[in-house]
Amino acid sequence: MRHALVGDRQTLETIGANCVDDDMSVVSVLSVAIIFVLHKVNQMILVTGGAGFIGSNFVHDWLAHSDEPVINLDKLTYAGNMNNLQALSTDRRHTFFKGDVCDGAHVAKLLATHKPRALVHFAAESHVDRSIHDPSAFVNTNINGTFSLLEAVRAYLTGLPAPEQAAFRFLHVSTDEVYGTLGPDDAPFTEQTPYAPNSPYSATKAAADHLVRAYHHTYGLPTLTTNCSNNYGPYHFPEKLIPLVIANARAGKTLPIYGDGQQVRDWLYVGDHCSAIRCVLEGGRPGATYNIGGWNEKANLDVVHSLCDVLDQLAPKEAGTSYREQITYVADRPGHDRRYAIDARKIERELGWKPAETFDSGIKKTVQWYLDHQDWVRDVQSGAYLTWLEQNYAQRACQEGV
Repeated sequence: MRHALVGDRQTLETIGANCVDDDMSVVSVLSVAIIFVLHKVNQMILVTGGAGFIGSNFVHDWLAHSDEPVINLDKLTYAGNMNNLQALSTDRRHTFFKGDVCDGAHVAKLLATHKPRALVHFAAESHVDRSIHDPSAFVNTNINGTFSLLEAVRAYLTGLPAPEQAAFRFLHVSTDEVYGTLGPDDAPFTEQTPYAPNSPYSATKAAADHLVRAYHHTYGLPTLTTNCSNNYGPYHFPEKLIPLVIANARAGKTLPIYGDGQQVRDWLYVGDHCSAIRCVLEGGRPGATYNIGGWNEKANLDVVHSLCDVLDQLAPKEAGTSYREQITYVADRPGHDRRYAIDARKIERELGWKPAETFDSGIKKTVQWYLDHQDWVRDVQSGAYLTWLEQNYAQRACQEGV
């Protein structure tokens, strides 16, 4: 209940003032206030893609800071992993539904049944290499899926009273890759940077961003958009750079570096990203966009060097050699953007958010998590986690329908 009542003192005072203006009795004022509080206590949020990397971290983070329940919708593709949510298997604040964001009827039924006060949209295909090999999946999930959600929410809001319509939020989680690439001396991306996506992945995310913007300006949908830099941390599927390097290093395999390894990214610890999303959901202006970054520009090769050095400290090889010796260079990916950098001053200025982790502190936490969760890594790499749904989560948390 503690989260449900946060920030509501002003609202209750407004109710009281309005009631006094209307010559209502103290009893009537209290009655209205009680109804308001009960309404708040019964609220919940709907999260899409909540079994994936960032989505599952957000669900854990949300429930660590709030008693407000979460409805979690995930299709459970290769990157959706129920093991990410295992700690919540007996938590009644979390309810999981297996489903596709492209299934508008399913989404509409979830909205009508559970009546969430907000939808936080993480569900997306996000691996650039996969988008190069099969862009159709990215078009379907990232564009069509976002469109389906927007339409479902638009219809849902028409049935709500005006105050609840105004209070609802559709928060769309996007990427800095929509802005394209930067030169070595270019200023970081701001919220006013023109879009210039260079991969099928970033192009589909850009299209989704434009849809969200259009639904705000055309239909008045109370939307919020966040564009984040490269995330890292627990539950990261080991096809991305940091978890892949950790897994390969421990397995004695090569550590592949694209091209010369000088592609620069801004690195954001996933826990910081989650806290930023909570801030935007709580206080962001409808229709606004907020860049979320870690203020940690690092070349990919430097990131790998840091990972090797931390592994040398936390899990030294018996031979005493460095994990750096496993680094190898491979052909660069087509159209590989050279540099991303985020200017995150707007979210700090308007909402008071800034990252808590430095790159050094975040990377040490990340490496230690993977060392402590070798079973999770093995299950993901073997595909064994795909059977975990039927074996351990089917009775209560995972439901095929509503």
